[in-house]
Amino acid sequence: MPRPRPRHAAPVTRASRGEVVLASAFLVSGTLHLVRPQVFEPIVPRALPAHRELVLASGVAEIACGAGLLVPRTRVVAGAASTALLVAVWPANAQMSLSHGRRAARTRRPAHVATFVGTLLRLPLQVPLIRIALGAARRP
Repeated sequence: MPRPRPRHAAPVTRASRGEVVLASAFLVSGTLHLVRPQVFEPIVPRALPAHRELVLASGVAEIACGAGLLVPRTRVVAGAASTALLVAVWPANAQMSLSHGRRAARTRRPAHVATFVGTLLRLPLQVPLIRIALGAARRP
């Protein structure tokens, strides 16, 4: 027979669709950071040291945030951590756009221009992801 839950305990809630999407993105991206760190090293802002170590650390952080968003007991903390992580990696995404923009301007190849446009479109997409993470941080 199942034990009754104490009245003061918060209800266990399922992850929202947005939280599942964000968690999935973190889990995939974090795994890629660990398996292929060389792909991400060029987008670490030049002013920061230890590019490989930062890529690996961010991969571990993404996996932890992704897993945490899926577990009701850790969702609030994972939401706060996810928010911080998304804000922290925004400069790397901006650096990626700058690098691709320079390459597109230099080569004028359609593929390079398309990649640059894609990186530009990605930057504002972080805003709804941050909103999802903030929502998870505020949820009981």
